[in-house]
Amino acid sequence: MSFPDLLPQFSGWIGEVRGKLAANHPIAKLVWFRVGGPAQLYFEPADEADLAYFLKNLPDEVRVTVIGLGSNLLIRDGGIDGVVIRLPAKTFGGVEVLDGNRVRAGAGLPDVKIATAAARAGIDGLSFMRGIPGAVGGALYMNAGCYGTETRERVVTLRGVTRRGETIELSNTEMGYRYRKSNGPRGVVFTSAVFEGVPGDSEAILGKMREITEQREATQPTNTRTGGSTFKNPEGHSAWKLVDEAGCRGLRIGDAQVSELHTNFLINLDAASAHDIETLGETVRAKVRNTHGIALQWEIRRMGHFEAGREVREFLDGDVFPGTH
Repeated sequence: MSFPDLLPQFSGWIGEVRGKLAANHPIAKLVWFRVGGPAQLYFEPADEADLAYFLKNLPDEVRVTVIGLGSNLLIRDGGIDGVVIRLPAKTFGGVEVLDGNRVRAGAGLPDVKIATAAARAGIDGLSFMRGIPGAVGGALYMNAGCYGTETRERVVTLRGVTRRGETIELSNTEMGYRYRKSNGPRGVVFTSAVFEGVPGDSEAILGKMREITEQREATQPTNTRTGGSTFKNPEGHSAWKLVDEAGCRGLRIGDAQVSELHTNFLINLDAASAHDIETLGETVRAKVRNTHGIALQWEIRRMGHFEAGREVREFLDGDVFPGTH
């Protein structure tokens, strides 16, 4: 599938943009699942000023979608209309240790790198980010967390650019954080944030991070094409356990499979489509609903268009979906 080229519509101002622009750009390779259709217009800003100029001039009716490292993302096979923005680590991946056990990190910085920088500076409390396979921007948006700590517990201030091209600073409170979500101002593209930890011993913190790495590798399919944790934990329950008890361990649709190692992970064995993966996810939701009466909610962000005739319905009916084995 391809979209109409947006660039000719922006001819009066687009020439001043310094970053990377590409029409109908394939973005499946940027997503850990390695599936999905193209972006109608793909943009990697050269820096924050370039991002602000672009957003200021972009017509209001053009949809903007921001993606990070693609670790918690499923892009549908029909692709994403409007503009897809990705902040490159080269210019948005800086990290700086500040006074007061604080660290400033760019939104394009992988979470593991802010955890490492804090540990080496003797700042404890950010080691949990070693277990989050994404970038800082995504953690800020979805309040990512693991091993008992969430992003909202450590972020102090956030910096971003609005849809009008204005650079703003936001407090933790203004983000309205909840479990695996935020309720801050709509349309803001986060560019950096300040996090605060507590004093700690560098070697002890690094040792804790090694333990997190070993635990992840032993219990999660880290070396596969996956999107990380698929479903949010319902209150009082573990999603993986509900999925397992519903008989979904190893369940497959095409080349999409529920991981044998950790049942809250869906994996692309080789040639799965986004349709296969989302259909598998909805089949799992249906089985858990039918077994436990609990409606699992997706943690993975699903975005974009279905291919015509290949839509996926929520909560597929019945315990068995054709093609599962």
